[in-house]
Amino acid sequence: MTAFSEFRPVMLVTGLLVATLGFAMLLPALVDLAAENDDWMIFASAGTMTMLVGLGLFAANRGIPKGLSTRQAMLMTVVSWIALVAFGALPFHWSGIVPSYTDAFFESMSGLTTTGATVITGLDTAPPGLLFWRGLLQWLGGLGIIVMAIAVLPMLQIGGMQLFKAEAFDTAEKILPRATQISTSITLVFIAMTGICAVAYMAAGMTADDAVIHAMTTVATGGFSTKDASIGYFNNPGVEWIAVVFMFLGSIPFLLYVQMLQGRFRPILADDQVKAFVSFLAVAILAGWMMAHFSENHIGLEGLRHSAFNVVSIVTGTGYASTDYGLWGPHAVAFFFIIMFVGGCAGSTSCGIKIFRFQVLIEAVRQHVSQVMYPNGVFRAHFNGKPIQDRVIASVMSFFFLFMASFVVLAILLRLSGLDTVTALSGAGTALSNVGPGLGDIIGPSGNFQSLSDIQKWLLAAGMLLGRLELFTVLVLFLPRFWRS
Repeated sequence: MTAFSEFRPVMLVTGLLVATLGFAMLLPALVDLAAENDDWMIFASAGTMTMLVGLGLFAANRGIPKGLSTRQAMLMTVVSWIALVAFGALPFHWSGIVPSYTDAFFESMSGLTTTGATVITGLDTAPPGLLFWRGLLQWLGGLGIIVMAIAVLPMLQIGGMQLFKAEAFDTAEKILPRATQISTSITLVFIAMTGICAVAYMAAGMTADDAVIHAMTTVATGGFSTKDASIGYFNNPGVEWIAVVFMFLGSIPFLLYVQMLQGRFRPILADDQVKAFVSFLAVAILAGWMMAHFSENHIGLEGLRHSAFNVVSIVTGTGYASTDYGLWGPHAVAFFFIIMFVGGCAGSTSCGIKIFRFQVLIEAVRQHVSQVMYPNGVFRAHFNGKPIQDRVIASVMSFFFLFMASFVVLAILLRLSGLDTVTALSGAGTALSNVGPGLGDIIGPSGNFQSLSDIQKWLLAAGMLLGRLELFTVLVLFLPRFWRS
């Protein structure tokens, strides 16, 4: 097989995805048309061009074998994601809401990776189609992340994701047809959850357009808002508690919801990952409540509400803000910096390191300590009642090392580019963890990424892609060995 023919399946899938994105651009065009806003022409033009490019790629590569090798699957994941971001940036750039393509690319990357960092100011008065496009980008990105986590990453054995490898994905040739079947079920769950969330938001007092857009970004744990002040603009406890519930639901493995619809409720109740995630959130919310209360910023039950909202928002990687938690004291700054790395469950829209990796790490340490204390004993690490293979533990350990190395390198590059230490560290952390807001006055919960330089925005965009695609998928492309036949 020549290098060109090996690349064709990648182009086939990328073309199909790009064409789908182009079709999706027609939805915000309809929103603007209904609002009698001339920006509908921008979306119609961008959508038409995107569809033509995507369909051209698809047509040029039809008739090839549908199987994907591991190398092709890795390449497809990275190439398709970058292509979608590049085309998704066109409406932002052509509308003039951002001054450069760099800003448009940053916004698009933040949207599709469900990071939630934004360079746009004046959201309160932005055209309705653009606001809807930002929400739709995160919604589509969240859906794509779930399918990738279920179908692609386990097969590639990325960072211990092989723990969640379904029997249907034993061979690479089964990925695409089986992913199509499973993604249909997940999409229906995703749509239903988004609809219920939107209705709940409207019942709490949001307008229909705000409710739909926030529902899309809440379930996708993305965090884009229609307001500069994020959820804090509404100053509505009901809205905040609804967001807490659906941010949490978006961070649970979606396959468990599919099993629930099939009448199987035991898996979600017995899942070790879900139980660990719930326990961690409970402890973190309690700690946040104490900080909010004793700093005298939010007393009593008000403190509990703000703690629950902001802790769940940061841990799940949503990135909504209801208040500036940086004012809760220096210990609060350190606290939120640490929990931004944790993330939700594998197979959800959530991001970060993921809770299951911490569980595997703890199990590996427990096994090692037991072996030291009882040299003749036989001990095995377990996850969900099953033994963890040594290669899974090695994969998780490698992920932790690579994540921290990537964080240090990105933070150093941001610091050398002129950012202060707090902004550089939190910027690197929030990009790799796909959280959204960082810390400090510039990119903190009450700040914005607009004032950063172009090089800083490109570095952060690269960090978002690296974190969203679980590091290995991207970094392996820089190895000469990867390109050798």
